[in-house]
Amino acid sequence: MSSSHPIPKDRSLQKALANKIVDEYFSSYESWLRAILRMCIFSMTWVDRYPALVIECPNQAVARRLSRKTLPLQELAQHFTNHKSISRRVLICAPEANRKTWRCFDTRTNSWKSWEDCQKRIASKGDGGKGKKG
Repeated sequence: MSSSHPIPKDRSLQKALANKIVDEYFSSYESWLRAILRMCIFSMTWVDRYPALVIECPNQAVARRLSRKTLPLQELAQHFTNHKSISRRVLICAPEANRKTWRCFDTRTNSWKSWEDCQKRIASKGDGGKGKKG
């Protein structure tokens, strides 16, 4: 039996699913938004005991541009969860230049935060905020 951990560099399935989400959910939005979202990877996770949509961007420029257009992203997050009243949280993340930390825009606080490891940080369900750098 193969390893239960995905190959870190092979994200083709996630990318294909992201493109399907963009095609179906964002078809009526501006073409620039669809083009930027096609560069990103989507996932749902738990942060501070609540669901959140994580959008992994290839770089900070893409993340900054998305951070200015959060309403459709928050609506998408709400679409994917049963927690309708609290599920509008979106984390728009991109690796820092050193590739060891992530910089994320959090729509709950409308602020940027740094995390040591975006994947580990967002995957630790209900950690009460541990692992945050700033």
